[in-house]
Amino acid sequence: MDTWIGRVFSLLVSFCGLKVIYWYERLCWIPVLVVYVVLLGLGGKHLSNPPPAVPATAATVLSFASVIAGFVITCGPIASDFTTYLDARVSSWKIFTYAYLGFFLPIVSLQCLGAAVAVAIPLVPAWNAAYAEESIGELFVAILAPAGGFGKFLVVLISLNVTANIAPTMYSFGMSFQVFIPFCVHLPRYLFTVFAAAVTIPLAIVGAHRFYSTLTNFLGLIGYWAACFTAVVLMEHFVFRAHARALVAARSSGSYSGKTANSPVSPESYSLDAFANYDLAMWNVPSSLPPGFAAITASALSFALVIPCMDQVWFVGPIARSTGDIGFEVAFVVTALLYVPLRYAEVRCKGRL
Repeated sequence: MDTWIGRVFSLLVSFCGLKVIYWYERLCWIPVLVVYVVLLGLGGKHLSNPPPAVPATAATVLSFASVIAGFVITCGPIASDFTTYLDARVSSWKIFTYAYLGFFLPIVSLQCLGAAVAVAIPLVPAWNAAYAEESIGELFVAILAPAGGFGKFLVVLISLNVTANIAPTMYSFGMSFQVFIPFCVHLPRYLFTVFAAAVTIPLAIVGAHRFYSTLTNFLGLIGYWAACFTAVVLMEHFVFRAHARALVAARSSGSYSGKTANSPVSPESYSLDAFANYDLAMWNVPSSLPPGFAAITASALSFALVIPCMDQVWFVGPIARSTGDIGFEVAFVVTALLYVPLRYAEVRCKGRL
C-alpha cells in the first residue's frame, strides 16, 4: 500500500483543523465498510469450509491480547485533544457507551474476518503467494482481483483510509510537543505537524516493503508503554485522587495557603469526589501539577521485568520462551505496584497532589 501517500493526505487533513477532522472521522468508515463488504463477497466462497485451525495456546492468546490492547489504549492519551466541542452536560455513561462500541464493533468484526482469511490463505494459491510477501496490500489485491479495475480502486481507497488514524495523531502531535517543551508554545503548531510528517514519510516508504512485520513489531512495542500509562492513570485516580484527604499531609513547618503553586494545602480543601480533585485551572502551571517523577520512574523500572517477558521477532526473553509475551500484563502490574509508594513520597514531599 502507498502508506506515504496516506501520510501526506493525513497532513493536509490535520491542517484543516478540528472541525474538519470531526467531519472526516464521521464519514471515513463508509468507504472502509464498502471495501470489506465487497472483499467478503468476492472471497467468501473460500471461507465457507475452512480447514481445522490449530488450537490457540495460552501464550498466543496473551500475545494477541497484548497487541490489541496496545493498539486501542493508545487512543486514550490523545482523546482529550478532541473533546473541545463536546457538550459537558452529556451523560458520562452515554459517552462511554459510544466510545466503547466505536472500538468494540469494528475491532471484533474485523478480527473475526481476518482470522477466517488467515485460515483460508494456504488453500488459495494467489492469497498464499501474496501473504508470503508480508504485504497486506498484496493480499487485498489478490482477494479483490476478480473485481478487476474496481478492485484496484478499492485497494487504493483502503490504503488512503489510514488517514482516519494518522490525521488526528498528527493534529495532537503539535499540542503534545508544546506540552512536553513549553517554550514551543510560542511557535506555530503546524511546524510540529510538518516535522512529524517529515519523519514518518521516509519511515513509511522504507517500512512499506515490510509493512506487516513492521506493523506487528511496532504494535507490540507501544503495547508495553500503553500498559504503563494505564497503570499510572488508574492508580492516580482510584488511589490518590479518591483518597486525597487521607493522603495529603501538611508540612509541619508551613501554613496552609490554598491551592497555589509550591504551597502545602489543607486536606480539607480536597473533595471526597475523585474527579473534583483535578484542579483544571492549573493545567498550564507546571509547578502546581504532579512533577511526574513517580510516573516516569515506575514505568522505567518496570522494564526490568518486562524485557525478560517480551516475545518479539527481534528478541524473545527467557520468561517469554515458556509463557509467551506477557510484557503488557507485567508492565501494568509492576508499574502500578511501584507507582503507589513513589507517588506517595511525592505527595508527602510537596504536601499536595
